Amino acid sequence: MLIGMSAADPVQSCYPAPGPPVAVGLSVIPEHPCPYLPDRQATLRAFHVGSMPGAIYQGFLDTGFRRAGRVIYQPICRGCRECISLRVPVARFTPSKSQRRCRRRNADLTVSVALPAASDEKFDLYQRYQADRHTAREGESRADFESFLYRSPVPTLEFTYRDPGGVLLGVGICDVCTDSLSSVYFFYDPRNSSRGLGIFGALSELDFALGHGISHYYLGYWVRDCRKMRYKTDFRPSELLHPDGQWRPCSQ
Repeated sequence: MLIGMSAADPVQSCYPAPGPPVAVGLSVIPEHPCPYLPDRQATLRAFHVGSMPGAIYQGFLDTGFRRAGRVIYQPICRGCRECISLRVPVARFTPSKSQRRCRRRNADLTVSVALPAASDEKFDLYQRYQADRHTAREGESRADFESFLYRSPVPTLEFTYRDPGGVLLGVGICDVCTDSLSSVYFFYDPRNSSRGLGIFGALSELDFALGHGISHYYLGYWVRDCRKMRYKTDFRPSELLHPDGQWRPCSQ
């Protein structure tokens, strides 16, 4: 059941942001500091959902929405449309030389895929990752952590990465839709940053998508002038979602 959904609700649009694929009651979240670009304010519109079939969520991904926990949201910032959804056609992806080196560097890791399951071990890793990254999420409680990553309205998988001694080094959360795998979040041990675990995680998720006949891998938003997002266009070829709702090749 979609929380706040009504057949009588109009499909809302906020040009040039595409409207949602089905009628939902959207609430506007007040302006707050942009997490990607300095000295800018961000505005989101969103709704809360208890559960949603992957086929419907696929439509939201294809109109520029993402999710955090059970909240599905879309940026509608005034005078700014820098948050652009990016996806990779899985069968056409070819790793670069640096990505192949990253794969070899992490060949000793054991990658496991299962249904998401929160644990003290994962929460400890998440806290160390947040403390190192100095993000707004630093200092979250265990309940916040589980609500953010382990309460999903759509089919979701968890990728875990362990070293030869069994130590947990990374965790990736991905949503599974009708014909896509969507990366939700990845966190890792900052003490092993030289491994390039974020890149290796994306490569592993692409491998999973290829092996399961999934056509597209969604990497979330890409922001041209945000340094920490530049890696996303290194996964080539990739496609960007344009304001008219069409996916077109990325030339970055």
